[in-house]
Amino acid sequence: MSSVTGVPTVNDGEGPDGQRVPQADRASTGRLGDRLFGGAATASGVIVIAMVTLIATFLIIQAVPALMNNQENFLTSRVWSPGGEEPGFGILEFLWTTVAAATIAMLIAVPFGVAVALFLTQYAPAWMRGPAAALVDLLAAVPSIVYGLWGLITFAPFFKPFQGWLESTFGWFPLLAQTGITGGTILFIGIVLSIMVVPIVTALSREIFGQTPLAHKEGALALGATHWEMIRTTVLPFGRPGVISAAMLALGRALGETLAVTFLVSSLPNGAAWTWSLFNGGETFASKIANNAAEFSSPTRTGAYIAAGLVLFVLTFAVNSIARIVIERRKAFSE
Repeated sequence: MSSVTGVPTVNDGEGPDGQRVPQADRASTGRLGDRLFGGAATASGVIVIAMVTLIATFLIIQAVPALMNNQENFLTSRVWSPGGEEPGFGILEFLWTTVAAATIAMLIAVPFGVAVALFLTQYAPAWMRGPAAALVDLLAAVPSIVYGLWGLITFAPFFKPFQGWLESTFGWFPLLAQTGITGGTILFIGIVLSIMVVPIVTALSREIFGQTPLAHKEGALALGATHWEMIRTTVLPFGRPGVISAAMLALGRALGETLAVTFLVSSLPNGAAWTWSLFNGGETFASKIANNAAEFSSPTRTGAYIAAGLVLFVLTFAVNSIARIVIERRKAFSE
């Protein structure tokens, strides 16, 4: 259609009722379904933000009174005696056990999960990809209590001789010093957690790697790159933000895992000597709260455990925030 001056216009179109509507408005149809979907998406985002805010507010309100009455340093003390007239409690042991076990899990799970995802998307024959991907997705859906029972009954007898060899060979290193713990150690639960979160890393990384533009891969091969060089220069850079997201999601599960850790880890007796060794026992935030839920008999006791839960909440939130910052910076750099 032409304007009065004879210059073609691009802002006219024909609406569903035959009337002329501006072209700019045709991108947003204004239909009821679109408005409902947009409103539902906005409401979902607001609800999620509100839920996180309310959870944080609840934890802070419940934890502050107990922290005000705490007679120990909350961050550096190993004492845990939230009852009595002079309650004292600290989270050093829980913090170290949680972070160390989760770190071990990620050091094992991320490289292994990425390698499996690369195999399924870049190397495996077509007849294998579908069944193998379905098997990985099935492993991701296995309940954590099953992993805990498997680790306790099946994996522990095989791990103990290996742990003994590590203690006798590398016992001079503080992180591998002998402790005399015969049950579940930090290293043991870290390995079990890595097996638990590998399917998460693999499944998400596989989806990302499978979306690498075919033109990028064919261009690299056309320039003389080998298959591995093509993966290193196209697939891995394209999928790096997705791999970071998958790793952070897996780390969130490792940090907050409860049932499997409760089954496996050996609690230290009161007054036991402190050591940084990965062959030591201990309790994570989640297992400590789960094992002592019956002690929520007074506001101070309850507030102490809620304060520990608040630290776990902040730790998980900080990890995910850092991952989001890294991903956004990489996106901005690639653009």
